[in-house]
Amino acid sequence: MKGLFKSKPRTPADIVRQTRDLLLYADGSKSLPDLRESTREEKMAELSRSVRDMKSILYGNSKAEPVADARSQLTHEFLREDTLRLLISCLPKLNLETRKDATQLVANLQRQQVNSRLIASDYLEANLDLMDVLMEGFENTDLALHYGAMFRECIRHQIVAKYVLESEQHVKKFFHYIQLPDLDIAADAAATFKELLTRHKSTVAEFLTKNEDWFFADYNTKLLESSNYRTRRQATKLLGDILLDRSNSAVMTRYVSSRDNLRILMNLLRESSKSIQIEAFHVFKLFAGNQNKPADIINSLVANRSKLLRLLGDLKPYREDKRFEADKSQVLREIEALEEEREAKRLKKETGHNEEVGRMLQKERGHSKEAAAGERER
Repeated sequence: MKGLFKSKPRTPADIVRQTRDLLLYADGSKSLPDLRESTREEKMAELSRSVRDMKSILYGNSKAEPVADARSQLTHEFLREDTLRLLISCLPKLNLETRKDATQLVANLQRQQVNSRLIASDYLEANLDLMDVLMEGFENTDLALHYGAMFRECIRHQIVAKYVLESEQHVKKFFHYIQLPDLDIAADAAATFKELLTRHKSTVAEFLTKNEDWFFADYNTKLLESSNYRTRRQATKLLGDILLDRSNSAVMTRYVSSRDNLRILMNLLRESSKSIQIEAFHVFKLFAGNQNKPADIINSLVANRSKLLRLLGDLKPYREDKRFEADKSQVLREIEALEEEREAKRLKKETGHNEEVGRMLQKERGHSKEAAAGERER
């Protein structure tokens, strides 16, 4: 007879609805004033189990692989209302293990498709203010890694990344976060910053084109010229990734036409750290290889020609790298030919000037002939 009274297994939707009720309780939105302290602890333990159960449905466990239909049901129900918002806001009230489970849960939901659609993208597009909440999470030492991981997964959606990039305030905060004294949080913020500036090519190119003046000014002074070695190394590597991307070719051309930018890169080439030198070289080669160098860039390179040839001649990668050696040889040839390039530009400028003077004189002679002819007719 006992078998007749077995409870019906909970569906994924049931688990989500129960989790939502428990989150409302944890958040204080659902008042249960008569609960004893032991019962409150039981409710929070029940919430932890529900979060763990949802994680198992999405990831599977040691006993079973995840079931596609169950994952779809859970994803649909979870994103149908405000469960994601509640989970994010309640994160500070959860214990450490449940925070980890919740972080993995949110991350996985960003990749789940329902009827061939990433419905998390649709949800976040309608709730973009959640990114403001996650951004604030970097300020909380206990929660920064959890919020950071969620943030990084959310910007996999282009519409979300675009929202963050269009907020100058958010972008500028990363210049601070990646230099925080907590190394784990700083590294996590740096990983997120890189994802933001490299994943969605067209969105990043649009952002840089519109904001390159203030963005690179801050990037140079706050990151490339930072007193923190780790920051300089990461920023130099990321700068190379950005400028070497074909989508950013127009931005790159303008960046390597700036004498101030060249000065910073030449200083990075002189660093005692080989790692920074190598990364700086990958950016410096863009200055050297620019076939339309402005005069002040050529003059600066010529003035530092001997130092650059000596420095680059001694620069070697950690392991054999034929591509690096080929690039270095090309840069050395470019620098050795700088005097000729400067002279060619000078002659071209003089020739252009002389041709212009010639055209003006010819035009003037034409006017004089016309005037003389007019006099004869009279």
